[in-house]
Amino acid sequence: MADQPTGPEEPLEEPAAIEEQPAVEKPAVEEQPAGEPAVTEPVAEEAAQEATDESPAVEEPAAEPVAAEEAVEELVAEELAVEDAIVEAVAEELVEEAVEELVTEELAVEEAVGELVVEEAVEELVAEEAVAELVAQDAAESPSDEQPSDEPAAQEPAAEVEAEEEDFEEEEEEPAPRVKPAVPGAHLEVDIVPEGVDPLAREAPADPYAIEEYAEDVAEAQEEVAEEALPQPISTAAIDLAAGARYRATGKRKTAIARVILRPGSGVYLVNGRTLEEHFPRATLQRNIRQPLETVGYEERMDVVARLHGGGISAQAGALRHGVSRALLEADPNLRGELKRRGFLTRDSRAKERKKAGLKKARKRPQFSKR
Repeated sequence: MADQPTGPEEPLEEPAAIEEQPAVEKPAVEEQPAGEPAVTEPVAEEAAQEATDESPAVEEPAAEPVAAEEAVEELVAEELAVEDAIVEAVAEELVEEAVEELVTEELAVEEAVGELVVEEAVEELVAEEAVAELVAQDAAESPSDEQPSDEPAAQEPAAEVEAEEEDFEEEEEEPAPRVKPAVPGAHLEVDIVPEGVDPLAREAPADPYAIEEYAEDVAEAQEEVAEEALPQPISTAAIDLAAGARYRATGKRKTAIARVILRPGSGVYLVNGRTLEEHFPRATLQRNIRQPLETVGYEERMDVVARLHGGGISAQAGALRHGVSRALLEADPNLRGELKRRGFLTRDSRAKERKKAGLKKARKRPQFSKR
C-alpha cells in the first residue's frame, strides 16, 4: 500500500511507456540487419515472377498482326503468280495465232509466185511460137537459091529476128487500156406503161369499126390455120355414095343440139339455111367443123345439112362436129377407132349449172352479215 500514490498529483509511469513503444518498434521493422537475407529474396523473386507473368500478356497482341500481315503477303504473292501465268498463256495464244497468220500469208505468197511463174512461162512460149512463125514466113517468102553463102548474109536474118523479138516484147509490155465497166441494163429501153392501159392485153385496132383491119386479121388467121399440119386421111373408109344415100345423126355440146344429114355432093355446108362462113365467121370454128370429113377424105364428096339450136356459137360448132362424126359412123362403122382416137366422138357435157334458191349463182352464197 506504501507504493500507491497518496494523492492525485502523482502521475502513473505506464502510459508513458505505452506511448514510447511504437516509436521504438517502427525503426526496428524498417531497419533490418544485414544478417537476415531471407526476408529480401522472396520479395525479389515475387517481383521477377510478376514481371514474367505480365510480359507475355503485353507481347501477345503484337504477335497477331505480324501473322496476319504475313498471310496477306502470301495471298498477294499467289495472286501475282496467277496473273503472271494468265499473261503467259495469253501471250502464247497470241504467238500461235501470229504464227498461223504468217504461215497462211506465206502460202498465199507462194501460190501467187507460182501463178506468176506459170504466166511468165506461157508468155515466153507464146513469144517463141510467134517468133518461129515469123521466121517460117520469112523463110517461105525468100527463096533459098538467092541467098549467098557468105557469113554476113546469114547474120542479117538473126539480127532481124532479134529486132522482131524486141518489138514483140515491147508490144507485150504495153499495158492494156482500162475499160470502163458496163452498167447492167444500160442497153435496155425504158418501157413506160401509161395509166389505165393493160400491157398484157391484146392490141385492139385504133378504130373499132375499121372493117379492113378486121378482114386482114381474119385472113392472117386463116393462113395460119392452113399452114398447120393436117392429119393423114383414113384410106380404109368405104362409104356408099349412091344418089339417094342419106346418113342422119344428132350431135351435142353443152346445151347446143345439132341434127345432121350427110348426102353425096361437092362439100357444101348448109347450116340453118345459111352457108358455113355466114353462120360461123371464126376461122377456127370452121376448121373444127371440117375436121371429121377431112380425116375420112370425103370433104369434097359429101354435103352437110344441119339444124342447130341452143347454146352459143362455140357450142353449136362443137355440136355440129359431133353430129358429122356420128353420121360417118352410120355410113361406115369401121371408122369408129380412128374418130374416137382423134376425140371427135367425145361429147362435151360441160353445161352451166343451174342457180339454186337462196344463192346468188349456182354455188355463190351471199355475204354473211351478223346484224
